[in-house]
Amino acid sequence: MPKMKTTSSAKKRFKITGSGKIKRKHAFKSHILTKKAKKRKRNLTHATLVHKADESNIKLQLCMK
Repeated sequence: MPKMKTTSSAKKRFKITGSGKIKRKHAFKSHILTKKAKKRKRNLTHATLVHKADESNIKLQLCMK
């Protein structure tokens, strides 16, 4: 059976932390920023963790079981 390939979009969007959790960036911070409040844009800057319900799917895309 051939090796599984990592999904290219997933490897660009997610990073694995030392403890095995998955980090992601917030959405909605690429354009149309004039109507968004400063506080909202600032809060979107920081990375966060992927929800536990989605972790298994992302780990499959990153080929880590």
